Amino acid sequence: MKALLIKYKSVVKFILTFLLVYFVLTLGYKYYLDLSDGSVNYPDYITNLVAKQSQLLLETFGYHTTILPHPDEPSMKLIINRKFVARVVEGCNSISVIILFISFIIAFAGKFKPTFIYVLTGSVLIYTVNLLRIAILSIGLYNYPWRKDILHTVVFPMIIYGMVFLLWMFWVNRFSKPKN
Repeated sequence: MKALLIKYKSVVKFILTFLLVYFVLTLGYKYYLDLSDGSVNYPDYITNLVAKQSQLLLETFGYHTTILPHPDEPSMKLIINRKFVARVVEGCNSISVIILFISFIIAFAGKFKPTFIYVLTGSVLIYTVNLLRIAILSIGLYNYPWRKDILHTVVFPMIIYGMVFLLWMFWVNRFSKPKN
């Protein structure tokens, strides 16, 4: 067993680092959500902000958009031209995806400065693409409501997770330098 651990030391280190970073960031995020429970920024500040920014983006695209707190759950109702099209829930705010992204990058880290810059840049890119994803999904749901299942469960998750995968591959092949 010891020989295997020595042979695969870098793999074990990657897995343990990934799990540790993921656990710490997820625990911190859960703590943030617990503190946000019942606050004025219902559902939570980040989800509320994502809903407002999605509204601004949709209005930029020419759609009259309204967002309202959902009366029965921690989400924001997104309404286009007086037609309810979607709920912006905590899972829509991209934080969980950003935590996954950061965990991988730190587990596969190179030098501090490039790693920090890549984590910051990648997180902003994921957040921005997520806003575009919500806006385009909302337009799709407004115009093609019968395509709801494929749009929400296949096409748009594929976009966000596909982008994260490409960011990971770019990092590994371009910036991460394994130590000999």
